[in-house]
Amino acid sequence: MNDKIKSFERDWEAAMAAIYLPRAMRIGAGALDELPAALAQLGLVAPLIVTDTYLAGSGAVDRLSTILADAGMKARAFTEAIPDPTVASVDAAVAFAGEGRHDCVIGFGGGSSIDTAKAVAVLAARGGTMRERKAPHQEDLAGLPIVAIPTTAGTGSEATRFTIITDEANDEKMLCAGLAYLPTLAIVDYELTLTKPMRLTADTGIDALTHAIEAYVSRRANPFSDGMALSAMRAIWPNLRRACEVPGDRAAREAMMLGSLQAGIAFSNASVALVHGMSRPIGAHFHVAHGLSNAMLLPVVTAWSALAARTRYAECAHAMGIAEAGEGEQAAVARLVEVLRDLNRDLSVPTPRDYGIDETRWTALLPLMAEQALASGSPGNNPRVPDASTIQALYREAWA
Repeated sequence: MNDKIKSFERDWEAAMAAIYLPRAMRIGAGALDELPAALAQLGLVAPLIVTDTYLAGSGAVDRLSTILADAGMKARAFTEAIPDPTVASVDAAVAFAGEGRHDCVIGFGGGSSIDTAKAVAVLAARGGTMRERKAPHQEDLAGLPIVAIPTTAGTGSEATRFTIITDEANDEKMLCAGLAYLPTLAIVDYELTLTKPMRLTADTGIDALTHAIEAYVSRRANPFSDGMALSAMRAIWPNLRRACEVPGDRAAREAMMLGSLQAGIAFSNASVALVHGMSRPIGAHFHVAHGLSNAMLLPVVTAWSALAARTRYAECAHAMGIAEAGEGEQAAVARLVEVLRDLNRDLSVPTPRDYGIDETRWTALLPLMAEQALASGSPGNNPRVPDASTIQALYREAWA
């Protein structure tokens, strides 16, 4: 094990890093009002908005459309994006896009709306299917420019070169990667999160924390992604509970939004690992929200993985302020696992059993879930790389 640990560290130090970022970002309170100017700067005038029924019904889409219309930009809005977007839901959005003439696609909402927009931007421009574009395929040739406007602090999708689309034919969450999915413009306005309910705040917040931790321990980590991941942990950890408990705390909301963005940048340039690889099949087969399924797995996977990267996980604990100065690595890692379990308890994160998943179906699907997790490629980035039987054992441990 020691030799493997040294090899992991040595490979990280020697690696050349290729870094990819959105072309432009507007960040801070009121950034949404800057959207027309940001679009004009990029020569874009005819956006398609991709969003969900909740934001359409809440008046948020009307506000966005008015901001654009007041600047002489008439937008059309597809408002049927769904949680965990499917091939069918993406196809419906592509058909809607084809009925107009658009020079960019705005993803407005949580990760699902932005993921849908990313898929639409590629398919509307170049055709084909998302299945033929799933990992390990890399889709680098750009489609329509993507504009991401997150209304949650969690997915970091506004800064990533990934999208996740579910193939409903076999309940597989397909990871699709490449520069084609990297937004050209990100509008990051924390004021859009001030009305988020507690459950959504908790789930998306733990998702962002998972992004930061996994990016930092990833075998593809690099000095740039490390800086972003550590900054994200420092922003998220002291503010996650506060944002859940006091939704109107602007400072906590701002920290969570910035931390989510930084975590997104980190994992887009280092990749996620085993938690995400195992989380996607849970979402696909049992329709558990992505952030929540990550939270179910994070303590168990961290405890198992840390044996191969104790230093890196200990540094996470120090960045989060939960390990004392001078504390040994083993003790720091133990604290990290403990506080992650405490966080799940405090934020009412259920186990798969407590969520209401049928145990017989869960057990029967473990081989397929393990196979799908490995096929995504994410477990291969983990500091300790599992085989299928190990993944099944970790699913069993997380069950209760």
